[in-house]
This record gives sequence, C-alpha cells and structure tokens, in this order.
Amino acid sequence: MFSYPTPFTPPTTEDDRLSWLRLIRSRRVGVVTFWRLLEEYGSARAALLALPEVAKTAGVADYTPCPEGVVLAEIKAGHAAGARLLCRGEPAYPQALAELADAPPVLWALGDPAHAARPMVALVGARNASSLGLRMARKLAEGLGEAGITVVSGLARGIDAAAHLAALPTGTVAVMAGGVDVIYPAENADLARGIADKGLRLSEQPIALEALARHFPLRNRIISGLASAVVVVEAAARSGSLITAKTALDQGREVLAVPGHPFDGRASGCNLLLRDGATLVRGVDDVLEALAGKVHAAPASPPRRPAADLPAEGLRAAPDGTLVQGGPGRAADTPAGGPTGSMAGAPRPRAGIRALHQEILDRLGPAPLAEDQLIRDLDVPPAAVAPELVALELDGRILRHPGGLLSRAV
Repeated sequence: MFSYPTPFTPPTTEDDRLSWLRLIRSRRVGVVTFWRLLEEYGSARAALLALPEVAKTAGVADYTPCPEGVVLAEIKAGHAAGARLLCRGEPAYPQALAELADAPPVLWALGDPAHAARPMVALVGARNASSLGLRMARKLAEGLGEAGITVVSGLARGIDAAAHLAALPTGTVAVMAGGVDVIYPAENADLARGIADKGLRLSEQPIALEALARHFPLRNRIISGLASAVVVVEAAARSGSLITAKTALDQGREVLAVPGHPFDGRASGCNLLLRDGATLVRGVDDVLEALAGKVHAAPASPPRRPAADLPAEGLRAAPDGTLVQGGPGRAADTPAGGPTGSMAGAPRPRAGIRALHQEILDRLGPAPLAEDQLIRDLDVPPAAVAPELVALELDGRILRHPGGLLSRAV
C-alpha cells in the first residue's frame, strides 16, 4: 500500500468521485502519477487545480485537465450500460487489488461485485488452444468453482473462454482490456452477457473505449492482481499469458503451470515456467494444495446447476473456445437456426473442408488424443470428420496411434 501524509480515504461524495475520474482521465496521468499526485496534494480536486502548473514545469504548455463534461458523459454512459463505478477503498472494490501499489483508482463493474469478494484464481492461456488444453481449462474451472473459488480470466478466445464458461454457474470474473461494455472478441458476446448476468465484468478503461494493444498488459496486471494464484494452462514462450505470469510474481502471487509436450509450441511457455520454479498442475487438487493456508474458500454460491438450467441463450463452446448459441450436435460451421438434421451429412464446400482441416489441426498437438474426444470437441457429425481425418493422414499432417489415438505430425 502507498503511504500518504494523511490517512488515505476513498471519495466520500459524488464531487470527490467526479474529481477522481477527471484526474485519472486527464492527459498524461497514469495510475502511478495519479497516486503520486493524490499523495502530494491530498485530494483529487487539489491535484486537478495544480496539474496545469505541474505540466508547465515538465515542459508541457497550455495543459488542461480532463473537462468535467467528459466524465459526466462517461458516468451517464456507464449507468446506461448498467455498470457501476467502484473507487479504490470503497467496500465493493476488490480488496486484493486495492493492496497493489498500482491499483486502478476506479473500476467500472458490470454484474455482482460480490464475486470479487471471494477467493480468486486466474486461469489464462493460449487463444489457439489445443483440445487437451481446453479440456484442462474446463476441468480446472469446474473444480475451483466447486471449491468456492472464483475463476478470473480475460474473456479472450481459447483457454479464457473455456474457463469462463465452465465457471459460469459458480462465479467468474472477466477483466476487459477496453471499456466494460465493449466485447472483444465479438464472438464471445453471449458469454459476456452470461458473465454480466451471473458473474462480474471489470475494466479500468472508459466506457465505450475500443481496446488497443497497449491496454492488454494493463488488463493482465488486474487479472493477476485480483487472484491469489495464476494458472497458465497453455502458452507460447512469447505470449500475453507469460506477461501475466511475470506480473503475478512481481505482485507476490503464486504461479502454476500445466506441463505440455516439448514439441508443442503452445506448451513452451508453460514448460519454461516449470523449469524456472512454477508449481506443476496435474489437476485441481494441485491448485488447491498450492493455496492451502493462503485462502479460505467458502462453498460456491449459487450452487452448481445442471447444464439444462444454463442461460436461455443455450451457450456452448465452439471448437475455437468461443461461445455460440445452440445445443450439442450442431455442426461448428452451422449458424444458429441453420440447417440441421438430414442436412448434417451433406457435402461441404471446399472452403468448409479447409476450415474443418484447420480446426482439426488446431485441436491436435504432438501428444496423442482420442479420436472420439476430438470429434466431441469439434462438435461436428462423425460422418463428416472421418473422411477428413483420412485425408489429413494421407497428406502426412496427422498420425494415428494404437488405441484410436491421433496426433499432429511434427
């Protein structure tokens, strides 16, 4: 925590909250500068009055803090989106995050902040996750939820989406890189709505802001800052997940990783973390053991509901780990309301076959996977998959192993 000349107190009036938001939205004022100014001037209002002179001293002429009208418009837009503004130090602001030196001064919250009051574990990993990686993410998220732990992730494709979906019945928090009302990627819109309804979405960025590349590392520090531990399920050696893991170490959080095949690039980052001392994860028990004595999980609330009681949208995981509408059995490339039944086995156009080939290759890695599990993960009729597996085998791109196992040729 920062040490202030006078005891730190959160904003107590709407004028105070408005000043906080104006200060953090002012040009060239980042999180660290915000807290330094607050420490030096005692209040956000005083800091705003001093900013033009501070900027002039730094060589920036004609500096004007963020106008009041701009933040009033942001507050109005946030309320219209159903979001709530949380200031650091307020009861609803996540306590674990508040303890960081670079804690966001304000967060927009969409959903129930109570989910961030429970013990939290972050699950992060590759966007182009393998079938085994997606299964592992789902199993970990389900087990953590049943143990009363909230799952935190970043609403990205692949591992993030699989973890959020599996934890949706017991509680999950999605940290957004852009505005809390801006869904990225767009295909996770159904999942995002489910999280707002049954979990919590958070962002430190202004309402309606489209995420830029520089926002994702900032988002990642919040993911790790919320959590007692970060579990990396799949990650390349140079990836955002490894940045999250490094940030977690800097924040004093536990870092855990799922091992992977040495020939699979999607596992190289996890294997590097394990080489450097991260805790190896074989299942949820390893995560709970690593957290023993550090968190006190309560039974999940609400209790896990059967799949039939999931949201009316009929969310399900698509082969790429994103969420789409529709029940089991729908072909992955069949849109909601599209042809099913007798049409499921109809010949695919060449573009559809190429897409299916890529989906198969994306789900396979050097470690063998059962063919029936691959077909379930693809959510494509077996009759449509079988000939394409043969084609890929003849092309030398996949290998068959005894016991009905398949792997990607390396």
